[in-house]
Amino acid sequence: MNSQPIIFAMANPNPEILPDEAKAGGAYIVATGRSDYPNQVNNVLVFPGLFKGALKARIKQFTQHHFLTAAYALAGAIAQPTPDAIIPSPLAE
Repeated sequence: MNSQPIIFAMANPNPEILPDEAKAGGAYIVATGRSDYPNQVNNVLVFPGLFKGALKARIKQFTQHHFLTAAYALAGAIAQPTPDAIIPSPLAE
């Protein structure tokens, strides 16, 4: 395993492993689908902008390029990521 493993435990409401347990087991970064832990992965972060862009550009079918562009834009939303802040909050300004 990598020396700084990243765990995305996405099952909701009960992730495959809780963040505290994953970190105790050696995880460097942990993200879940839950809002009560840091790094909540939620589709509200991507879908509104992705669909707005598709409508504006009159895209009829998404390509891998569209999804990668959205992923890079989302990743760039955190200027200085830390293990507890790799994903922006949908409520952040």
